[in-house]
Amino acid sequence: MCDKNSRGYLAVVIIVSLIVGGFAGAFGSFFIAPSLEKTNWGKQFLGTNAPEQSVNQKKVISVEENSATIEAVKKVSPSVVSVVVTKELESFYNLTGPDVFNFWNFGTQIPQGNGKKEKKEIGGGTGFVIGADGLILTNKHVVADEQAEYSVLFSDGKRYEAKVLGRDTVYDVAVLKIDAKNLAVAEIGDSDKIEIGQTVIAIGNALSEYSNSVTRGVVSGINRKVIAGDSGGGSEVIQGAIQTDAAINPGNSGGPLLNLAGQVIGVNTAVNWQGQSLGFAIPINQAKSVIESVKQFGKIVRPWLGVRYIQLNEEIAKANNLKYNYGAMVLQGQNKTEPAVVAASPAEKAGIKENDIILEVNGEKLDDDSSLVQEISKYKPGNVIILQVAREDKVMEIKVKLEERRE
Repeated sequence: MCDKNSRGYLAVVIIVSLIVGGFAGAFGSFFIAPSLEKTNWGKQFLGTNAPEQSVNQKKVISVEENSATIEAVKKVSPSVVSVVVTKELESFYNLTGPDVFNFWNFGTQIPQGNGKKEKKEIGGGTGFVIGADGLILTNKHVVADEQAEYSVLFSDGKRYEAKVLGRDTVYDVAVLKIDAKNLAVAEIGDSDKIEIGQTVIAIGNALSEYSNSVTRGVVSGINRKVIAGDSGGGSEVIQGAIQTDAAINPGNSGGPLLNLAGQVIGVNTAVNWQGQSLGFAIPINQAKSVIESVKQFGKIVRPWLGVRYIQLNEEIAKANNLKYNYGAMVLQGQNKTEPAVVAASPAEKAGIKENDIILEVNGEKLDDDSSLVQEISKYKPGNVIILQVAREDKVMEIKVKLEERRE
C-alpha cells in the first residue's frame, strides 16, 4: 500500500503532466501544424488532403449548374410577357338567398342576363419579345379568337394593348405588335442543335395567373408528332415537336423554352394530361421564317400550292388498295365547295389533278415525319419546286412555281 507521501507525489506528477501536455498541444496546433500543412508529406501525416478536395469539387459542380440556370432566367425574363385575352360578354345577375340552393339542388333556377355587356378577361397565355420595336411571338391558339381584344403585361407591371399582325397557317405561332420601343429582345437559338438529355428551362404565365413562372427539366424526346387541342374544340398538328419534362401548365403556351445559355430553342405549346411530365414545344427554327417575314413585310408570308390532301400511311393504303403507303393524295374536301385542286392555284397551273399522289418535294419523301405542308413551308413565294407525282400507273416530275398564300 502507498503511504500518504507517495499518493501526494503521484498526484503532483499527474497534474504537471496534464499542464505540460496542454501546452504542447496548443504549441503544436498554433505553430507546428500550419507548417506541416504547407508540405505534401505534412498534409498526408495530418490527414487533411483528399477529403477537402472532394468536398470542394462537389460544391463547384453544384454552384455552376444552378448559376447557369439563374443567369439564363435573369437574361430572358425581361423579354417574357403575359398575354391577356379580353372579350365583351353579357353579365349575369348573381343568385342570392334561398334561391341559390334551389338552383344547385333542383335546377329550377337559371341565371338571367341583365342585357348589359361588359369586357372581361377570359383567358391568357405567354409570349416573348422578338423585336425591340414591339414585336412579340406567341401561340396561334392563344390569340385565335378574332372577336377578342389582347394586351400584354411585362414583369415590371407595364401593360400595352396588342394587335395581332398574323396567325400562321402552318405552325401554331402568331405575332403581336405593341406600341413600345427599345424593348429587351429574347435571343433566338438553334433548335437543330438540341440533344436528348440536355437541360432546358420553361418560362411562362403558369395557370394564366402566375407570371414568369420558371420550371427546369431535360429534353426527353425530339421530332415528335403531336395533336394539340384548345378549349374551343380546335386542334393543331405539330410536326417535329420537342418533348420535355420541364413542367408546362395552362397559360405557359407561347412562352420560351430555353437552353442554359439563355437562348430560345422552342415555343411551349402543349401538355399531355395522360402522362406525367410530358410537355411539348415547337422548335424555334420552324418559327424563324415567320419572324423574318413579319419583320420584312409586316405580316406572315407563306408559300401556297393550292391542294387539299390526305397523308397516306400503311393503314390507309391497305384499306384503299393503294400502291403507295406514303405521300400526299390529292382529294376533294367534305363537300363540293372544297375542291381537291383550288382554281387558279399554282397546283392547277402546273397540271396537278385529283387523286394524284405527291410522293416527294425536291427529293424529300413525304411520310409521317415530313408532311406536304411542312415541306412546302420551307420555301418562299416565287420559288420553283419539283414534285414527284404518281398518277395511276405512272410516276412523273412536275415543276410548280409557288405563290403567296391567300388569306
